[in-house]
Amino acid sequence: MSLRTSIRRTAAPLSCASRTATSAMPLRANISIPAWRAGTRMYSTPTQDLLAPQELDQPDDVVFTNNYGVRSIELNRPAKLNSLNGSMVRKIIPRLQEWARSELAGVVIMKGKGRAFCAGGDVAALAKWNQKGPEGQQKSSDYFGLEYKLDHLIATYTKPYVAFMDGITMGGGVGLSIHAPFRIATENTIFAMPETTIGFFPDVGASFFLPRMEGAMGTYLALTSDQLKGVDVFYHGVATHYIHSSSLQNLESRLAELQFPDYQSLDERFKVINATIEEFSTGLPETKPKISGELRKTIDKVFHKEQRSIQEILKFLAEVENSSTSSEELKTWAKKTIETLHTRSPIAVSVALQQMHVGNRWTISQTFQREHEIASHFMAHHDFTEGVTARLIKRSKERPNWQPNTLRDVDQTDITPFFDREQGKSPLPLISDKDYEEYPHSWLGLPREDEILSVVGGKSEGEAVSILLERYGGKQGVREKVAEVLERYNI
Repeated sequence: MSLRTSIRRTAAPLSCASRTATSAMPLRANISIPAWRAGTRMYSTPTQDLLAPQELDQPDDVVFTNNYGVRSIELNRPAKLNSLNGSMVRKIIPRLQEWARSELAGVVIMKGKGRAFCAGGDVAALAKWNQKGPEGQQKSSDYFGLEYKLDHLIATYTKPYVAFMDGITMGGGVGLSIHAPFRIATENTIFAMPETTIGFFPDVGASFFLPRMEGAMGTYLALTSDQLKGVDVFYHGVATHYIHSSSLQNLESRLAELQFPDYQSLDERFKVINATIEEFSTGLPETKPKISGELRKTIDKVFHKEQRSIQEILKFLAEVENSSTSSEELKTWAKKTIETLHTRSPIAVSVALQQMHVGNRWTISQTFQREHEIASHFMAHHDFTEGVTARLIKRSKERPNWQPNTLRDVDQTDITPFFDREQGKSPLPLISDKDYEEYPHSWLGLPREDEILSVVGGKSEGEAVSILLERYGGKQGVREKVAEVLERYNI
């Protein structure tokens, strides 16, 4: 029996009685005071004197819907590009906990209303709190603690979780999607971690994800905030699938029809969902990834994972810009990258580089705990408030007044405190006790280039493609990924 036939038999539509009992309808969150508030003092007593106006719970900023076996979460602040705030997080956490215990909840879908999935955290309020001194800085730190608890819950969730990364997916939106087993990009997806532009560091678990990207892509994206768009998000492993945005609604309806027997393991359910998503794959754009070929090789060389300093990176970039063998395209890229690094917060860039060096040694739980400590340190640092005020509140085009002001002014003694654990202080308590050192469901994406190179051996490209297509169940994008890797390595 073929896998598709098996899926159709297993995933039969619900009975009429079940359809009536679970008809699609928006739900309001039932907010309680559970243990997940522990360690986030600001949210343990959410009174008006502690919260800025935009932080008060808004009834419609998140919409929850039951549709047969699907439980969907729609971020509903389209005018703010679905920027994440405490009101939204306080609704989402208890609902995820409820669904994890429910036998009727088969698949959870996270999506955003409008042209953004989620453009980031609503950090303007945090910068204003920080200006009030230690009490305000503690409030900001507590917000990050709550957000990271949600992100870790998603990363260790016990039900299939699917993120529709349709539109702008940055900062806090990355935390809601990047650790999910199923991450769907569309032609509208714009992915970036732009934190260094506002005097912050790539957080929401980026310490875990970015260092584990292929080559030096993670370090490059962390330091420069460069964007990946559309199908490139899929090719570089940020997304596990790529489908056209017009198919998302039909996919959601199809996922709602799936039923999973009690005896079916989580991995077996993932295989069913993976094959179901692949049914909606209608082909990839006939373009190479923007970052491929010589550019990708240069990024891997310049931003290598070795303990390389920012000054060494700048030196390598200058060599590329001035080399007689570099193409004009590469020279332009190197010049722009140098300029970009000099406009970013020097302390944020330096901390992010150190983060990329050590993050691949942290477990997923340690990642969010250590990032909470780093974020708390940034709340007391000048650059976060300066960057947010200049870039997001005043919308100034001038370079913010960073302190230290240049990359050369940053000393190791400036960086070390961000990574030193405060003596006697307990790490952030997390909701889930689950932990891991590598993503448990990485097989849902495209094969990594080290696997491709090991399969190739003395085989032809066609033979390698056939082996990997069989291994990955005919997955869309395998053929294109193999071709790009072999061309880049001149095989």
